Amino acid sequence: MSPDARTAEPPERLGVFLIGARGSVSTCVALGVCGLRSGRLDETGLVTARPAFARVPLADPRRFVLGGIEVRRGSLRASASALADEGVASQELVAAEAATLDEIDGRIGPGFLDGPDRDAAKAESILAETLAGRALASSRIVDALVERLASFRRSVGGPVVVVNAASTEAERPAPEAWRTLEGFERDLRAGGSVPMSALYAYAAISSGCPYVNFTPSLGASFGALDELARAKGVPHCGSDGKTGETLVKSALAPMFRDRNLRVLAWEGYNLLGNSDGETLADPAHRAAKVRNKDEALRRLLGDPSVHTRVGIDFVPSLGDWKTAWDFVHFRGFLGAKMTLQFTWSGSDSALAAPLVIDLVRLADLSHRRREAGAMAHAAAFFKSPLGTDERDFHRQNQRLEEYASAASRP
Repeated sequence: MSPDARTAEPPERLGVFLIGARGSVSTCVALGVCGLRSGRLDETGLVTARPAFARVPLADPRRFVLGGIEVRRGSLRASASALADEGVASQELVAAEAATLDEIDGRIGPGFLDGPDRDAAKAESILAETLAGRALASSRIVDALVERLASFRRSVGGPVVVVNAASTEAERPAPEAWRTLEGFERDLRAGGSVPMSALYAYAAISSGCPYVNFTPSLGASFGALDELARAKGVPHCGSDGKTGETLVKSALAPMFRDRNLRVLAWEGYNLLGNSDGETLADPAHRAAKVRNKDEALRRLLGDPSVHTRVGIDFVPSLGDWKTAWDFVHFRGFLGAKMTLQFTWSGSDSALAAPLVIDLVRLADLSHRRREAGAMAHAAAFFKSPLGTDERDFHRQNQRLEEYASAASRP
């Protein structure tokens, strides 16, 4: 975009197509949007509500139109009530917004299963329409997603941003051939195995929709889809939302680095109990999450020899609440060895939801500014951000505020 190009006005209605639309994060997004619209909630937790963004022409979350896809049975209202039972939201808010939650539910369709990621024991909790998706070729799933996005865009009567807030996939690195769009599309046409997150991203970008990957799954993190995004003039961002322990690490680790204190070991241990925790109990799914958490810390400390490790365990009784304990062993002047320990406890989904709203606003803004490819200025929101190697939260946030200043109106 040229510096003097005028940013288009925010849309009257902005569609938000949520993948995993009845999951805990998406449910908190829905409750948040409903509560902001009715005035029952304030903007606490929204980065884009800070003064630095006051003159930035961002879409109003009160004008979001939510919809999407989901593979599980149930209703959005039931998901919201379950979160309220756990103390994440109030039952009064759920009751007051029940009609609007039901309206959103009417715009949520069945999703597609990534066959190897679901076992027969869970079949009864899966939408019957989705079970047929196991046999669908990747190209047919893309066609179906493109059609659903087109239908959703028509119902919204405005632009659409796609957000992947589904459970973490089993880790599957992109093949070498997927460095180019030609190689990826060749495999897609040939019926090769493509992770669902990559199909979501491909369908979204092909449809001209900005794409946000809030998960550690592959998404648009490989060369072919960034190439497609640039060709289509579509912004995208990811991956793996930074909401808790890693957020603290990315703010705290620079202190040790800048004070020239030698970190000898950094051990982290996470307990979580929601469906994401259940999914991450599987080592194949946990690998990507652990890698993103560990990689960020190593990059920040600038010492590949430092001992770092992250553990994740599923504790069903915790529900949506997550506890992380970190132990830092470091050496200071005179060789003195010292320690720092901290515990972080919070609702994963309540921390994530406002960031999803922020990212939708920023992705839409980037699209109206005719920016394409990875949104490097959104790095502060992710454990493994695309388009930049910067992992220092303070520097990431400075870049975001510089972007906001450039996008501000007089």
